[in-house]
Amino acid sequence: MKKRVLIALLLASFLSANDIDGKKVFETYCWGCHHQTAVAFGPPFNEIAQKRTYEEIQAYIIDPESMYKAFGYKRTVMTKLKLTDKEREAVAAYVLSYKGK
Repeated sequence: MKKRVLIALLLASFLSANDIDGKKVFETYCWGCHHQTAVAFGPPFNEIAQKRTYEEIQAYIIDPESMYKAFGYKRTVMTKLKLTDKEREAVAAYVLSYKGK
């Protein structure tokens, strides 16, 4: 019984250690141009969250040059970010957490 509990605790610890914090990804890669609720160089997350879906946010992160026209922008200055799938998913979820704020 103790072995099962220990294994379960180790597994839970391992899985939670692999979770990526969208806020930390934002602070590392996005904060220079975007802020959560204030206009910076790029639009704030609360504005993006009102206009975009989870999939659209990820698509723009992957390839902003191919997406800016689809979003109705005249140009884009956002660079391609080399994020892992998990980092991109985490930051997209973090952006959407500002919907309605």
